[in-house]
Amino acid sequence: MRSHWVEHAGKQIFYQDFSGHDILHSDQVKTELSAVQLIVTAQPPNSTRVLADFRETTIGKDLIDLMTASSIETKAHVLKTAILGVTGTKRILVNVLMNLTGQKLVVFEEEQEALDWLAKN
Repeated sequence: MRSHWVEHAGKQIFYQDFSGHDILHSDQVKTELSAVQLIVTAQPPNSTRVLADFRETTIGKDLIDLMTASSIETKAHVLKTAILGVTGTKRILVNVLMNLTGQKLVVFEEEQEALDWLAKN
């Protein structure tokens, strides 16, 4: 599993690493997503700060459906979520995901900026 906990400004942040995968390797993303879901749902409600890294990752319909289901499942355990690597059509998919799940996702271009935002309050 590539995802892991990091500490930033005294806060624990769960770094979900989905970076560097293309549509041909969606099974790797699915496996990572399943493992991530188990970790997040084991956390107390409204407590987990998440940084999801999708840089250099291609997202297809099969992944969006799985991500929607996972987001619904983990929503109660997440305090806030920052996302990296969402540009172009992936930005539209994030908006669809937010509409389907009701989970607020904030997109950042720079990792440091995302970590700073997650560590606040």
